[in-house]
Amino acid sequence: MPDAEGHPAPEDMELGKIFAALADPLRRKVVLTLLQEDGETPRACGTFGMPVAKATRTHHFRVLREAGLIFQVDRGNGRLSSLRRAELDQRFPGLLDLLMHEGAREAAKTEANKTAAAET
Repeated sequence: MPDAEGHPAPEDMELGKIFAALADPLRRKVVLTLLQEDGETPRACGTFGMPVAKATRTHHFRVLREAGLIFQVDRGNGRLSSLRRAELDQRFPGLLDLLMHEGAREAAKTEANKTAAAET
């Protein structure tokens, strides 16, 4: 059962909801950004550089929170987000490693495309 803020307990995290949340490239970028940092340090939602309206950004973070990927805490008029690494590693071992590997592969592919475009 989710807590008052909508964070599911680890045993209630569903793989389908996590995959659905990660299917969106902007949400995947948020999780990858937290993975590349320590993931434990809370970060303001507005610092992820999402090129969307505030309401849309709020929606994306709600999906991540309700899937169980991030933990959010209210601070003044904003929210801070952190990755639920320990809970995710316990519930779905290897998922974050797979996501990190796939993120590195996508970044390399994007960089190769940029280099090829610059050479033409």
